[in-house]
Amino acid sequence: MVANSMSRSTLRPWHWVALGGFVAGALDILYALAFWVPQGAAPARIVQSIAAGLLGKEAAMGGGTATAALGLLLHFTMTLMMAGAYYLASRWQPVLVRRPALFGALYGLLLYVVMNYVVVPLSAVGGGPAPAGLWMWCSILVHMAFVGIPCAYAARSARQAQTQMS
Repeated sequence: MVANSMSRSTLRPWHWVALGGFVAGALDILYALAFWVPQGAAPARIVQSIAAGLLGKEAAMGGGTATAALGLLLHFTMTLMMAGAYYLASRWQPVLVRRPALFGALYGLLLYVVMNYVVVPLSAVGGGPAPAGLWMWCSILVHMAFVGIPCAYAARSARQAQTQMS
């Protein structure tokens, strides 16, 4: 049998955190694309709307591929930070990795609230109407299942890797 060079036991804690952040980011952006593209939104516009939080709506929408790439970079930077924050919190409160589905879902709910009611209103986009309807309810569920839970399971794997290294 050929040994896998990236076996579960050789990954360092930060590898797991990064993996969790990338999985959460990929699932979240795929959800946004699956929701908005059938309604006529261009994929580039979806990621440009993320860049709008930093640049403002006009600059982001007028920036073409560069601001679309910036939006994608910002999106994954945020999800990596979300995964990292959960991992750090789990070092302080180990129960977070003992029950990753429960606490990951709660973390996803917290992330939804913070992003939509703190981060976005304070961004260059500014406050607007709060999310509503189908988009809001689907987004809450996606943040719980596809953002918070992957962060929690990644933190659990990171903590296990940390223990194995000790």
